[in-house]
Amino acid sequence: MDTNVLVWIIVGVIVLLIVVGVAVYFSRQRREAQAASDRQKAQEVRVQAQDDALAARQHEADAKRAEAEAEQARIDAERIQREADARQADAADLRSKSEEQLRRADDIDPDVDASRGDEAATGRQRPDTTL
Repeated sequence: MDTNVLVWIIVGVIVLLIVVGVAVYFSRQRREAQAASDRQKAQEVRVQAQDDALAARQHEADAKRAEAEAEQARIDAERIQREADARQADAADLRSKSEEQLRRADDIDPDVDASRGDEAATGRQRPDTTL
C-alpha cells in the first residue's frame, strides 16, 4: 500500500472519529436539555397539583360550612314552627274562652233570647272567629 493511501485512510478515520464525537456530544447536550425541560415541567405539574389539592380542601370546608348553616336553618325553622303552633293553640284557647264568656253574657242578659241566637237585640255582633 502506498503511504499516500495510508495517510488518507488515517485522515478519514480521524475525521470519522471527530464526526462521531461531535454527534455524541450534541446528542448528550440534547438529552440533558430535554431532561432539564422535563424536570421543570414535572415541577410545574407538582405545584399545580398542590394548588388543586388546596382548592379541593377549601371547597370541602365551604361545603361543610354550608351544610352546617343549612342544619342551623332547619333547627331555627323547627323552633319557629313550634312557637307558631304554641301561639296558634293560645289563640284558639282565647277564642274559646271569649265565646264561652259571650254565651254566659247572653245567658245573663234578659234582652237576648238565647234559644234564637238573637244578637240583634243587644246591638252587638259576635267577633269573627274564623281564620
